[in-house]
Amino acid sequence: MFDTALTSADFAFLARGAGVTILVTLIAVIAGTVLGIVFGVFRYQVGPLWAAPLTFVLDVFRSIPLLIQLVLANAFLGTILRLNLSGFTVACIILSLYTAAFCSEIVRGGIEAVPMTTRRAARSLGMSWGQDMWSIVLPLATRVALPSWIGLALGVMKDSALVYIVQVTELLKSTQILITRLQEPLLLLLICGAFYFVISFPLARLGGYLEKRWSHD
Repeated sequence: MFDTALTSADFAFLARGAGVTILVTLIAVIAGTVLGIVFGVFRYQVGPLWAAPLTFVLDVFRSIPLLIQLVLANAFLGTILRLNLSGFTVACIILSLYTAAFCSEIVRGGIEAVPMTTRRAARSLGMSWGQDMWSIVLPLATRVALPSWIGLALGVMKDSALVYIVQVTELLKSTQILITRLQEPLLLLLICGAFYFVISFPLARLGGYLEKRWSHD
C-alpha cells in the first residue's frame, strides 16, 4: 500500500517554489529578449569591428557557467559595492544578462538570414531604415529565430534551478528541502519533474503551433 508523509502544506510549499521559478524565468526571458534584440540589431548594423567590445562582454556571459556568474555577482554587488540587493534581484539581473547574451546571437543570425534582395526591394519602395527593420526584417527574422528562442527560454527555465546559490527558494530547492525532511526522494523528484513539465509544455506547444502556422503562410 502506498504511504507518504507528504501533506497538502508540503505540496503548497512546492507550488510556491514553482511560482518563484515561473517568475524568475518570465523576468529573465522578457528582459533578456528585449536586450537581446537591441544588442543583436546593434551588432548586425555596426559590424563586427565596432561591436567588438559588446561582443566580448556577451561572450563572457555565454562562456562562464551560470553558477559561477551568480556567485561572483552576489559577492561583487553585496560585498564590494555594498548594494543591499536581495538574492531574487541578483538572480533576475544575471539570468537576464545571460539570456540576452544568447538571444543576441539568435537575433543577429535571424536578421542575417533575411535575403539582402528583400531589404533592397523595401528600400527601393522608399522605406526608411526603421520601417524596413520593423516591417520587413524583424518579422521575417522572427520566423527563423523562433525555434532557437523557444529552446533558449526552456533552457533558462531549467537553469533557474541554480539560483538557490543566492538564497532563492525556487522549485528544485523547495524539493531538496522536503527531501531532507521527509526522506522520500523518488516521490518528491517525480512531483518536481511534473511541475517542470507543466511549466514548460505550454511554451513548447506554442512554439510548435506558431511554426506550423507560419509554414503555411
